[in-house]
Amino acid sequence: MGTWRWSGSVLMKGKKVAMKEQQKEATDGLRRQIDENLRRVFQAQVEEDVPDRFTDLINRLRQQDTEGDSSK
Repeated sequence: MGTWRWSGSVLMKGKKVAMKEQQKEATDGLRRQIDENLRRVFQAQVEEDVPDRFTDLINRLRQQDTEGDSSK
């Protein structure tokens, strides 16, 4: 059996189990924060209106497509 020893503020036995758990918790917290920020940014993009120039372009392309279909 391994011996217990005190190192800084982490009680250790064998490998640095407690330190690994702290790192995992910190990593999980960081991932959650990144996820939240990405959702916020992309949600703002989704809520933006499509610029008029794109709407006009789509309408012109649809019109050309319709005119091409009717000439066949």
